[in-house]
Amino acid sequence: MLSEIIAVGSELLTPYRQDTNSLFITEQLNALGVQVVFKTIVGDRRPHLALAVRYALERTDIVILMGGLGPTEDDRTRESVASTLGVRIQRDTELLTALYKRYAERRTTMPDNNAKQADVIEGAEILPNARGTAPGQWLDIVFGGHRKLMMLLPGPPAELKTMFTSACLPRLRSILPEKHMAHRVLKMALLPESEVDARLAPIYTRYKDVETTILAHAAEIQLHLHSSKPTQTAAESRVNELAGKIEEEMDDLIFSSQNETLEQIVLYHLEMRGATLAVAESCTGGLLAERLTRVSGSSRSFLGGAVVYTNELKTEFADVPEELLEDYGAVSAQVAEALATGIRRKVQSTFGVGITGIAGPSGGSAEKPVGLVYIALADGQQTEVVEKRFSGDRERVRWWATQQALEMIRRKLL
Repeated sequence: MLSEIIAVGSELLTPYRQDTNSLFITEQLNALGVQVVFKTIVGDRRPHLALAVRYALERTDIVILMGGLGPTEDDRTRESVASTLGVRIQRDTELLTALYKRYAERRTTMPDNNAKQADVIEGAEILPNARGTAPGQWLDIVFGGHRKLMMLLPGPPAELKTMFTSACLPRLRSILPEKHMAHRVLKMALLPESEVDARLAPIYTRYKDVETTILAHAAEIQLHLHSSKPTQTAAESRVNELAGKIEEEMDDLIFSSQNETLEQIVLYHLEMRGATLAVAESCTGGLLAERLTRVSGSSRSFLGGAVVYTNELKTEFADVPEELLEDYGAVSAQVAEALATGIRRKVQSTFGVGITGIAGPSGGSAEKPVGLVYIALADGQQTEVVEKRFSGDRERVRWWATQQALEMIRRKLL
């Protein structure tokens, strides 16, 4: 079955608020074998909301609306759904009594506009709200000759999650045919999306029952594999079969097959080998160390490092010879190598990483433009140095530099 999630609220169409509820709902629906094919954000204007509801009913089987159930004038979800369905709204006396009682227990007077939260769409079942005053509503209807399920849920995440889990999931499980979804994520670092697709399209297009999505994000390529089957075993078997074919084609270019981060994988390989790591960072300003220390237990392999922005600190903390800085400049292959070997020797780690470059937006020249970065990896025997010219803004250059460093470590450990 196909579903659409509609997030209601003009505030979601501004730069200051974003919808996060749909992530939770999507996860829950996927676990039932329901595919979310549309997510819509619509403001509080009734004509726009009614149009969004109509489109959703025409193209999907399950429609979930989030928000717009409050007591204020701009809460118009109930009215918009009712007008789209051509039914009335009725004020439920039991709900109204419960609202008055709730306010009385708090020894406050209920504002008149709160009575609006007792309005129920004709034919709807009431979904109790254990965390707030706005009840949800469940509709099992025929629209356009087809059965449709609709859920109207409150916008606050705590209310929505509690209501969906306690009231909607049991109803969905009793109605939907038993179906299970398997999901795998494969990741590769620093590869062009077009190159990956050119190699893998002949493989994944043969699996019509597995949906494959390729995403390029933050210096990595992610392959998301989804399959929905009557049993979990069948779904996982199909996804795993395709994942195996992809892994055969891409070999060790794939750093993760279970959605781990690159830093998790690097730390895993370091620990498995009993190896340790230290870093000396200039243009990345400690970002590599920050990424590594996000991972719980990283201290077993990551010893630490230094942010060496000035030439003086490069010499003091990583033993970079002053003559190298004078002869080649701080942004050079020679200094990157000295950073890596110096921090490794100083900390007595198995590996040392040195990063130096120009993250921008200022500081570049014709000879050494913004985006030029040198990354070095030392192991006491030899030191590998790569020169990269990353495009984009300051944060992108810094992130790509750390991604390059992590991938160098990973491939060294392989």
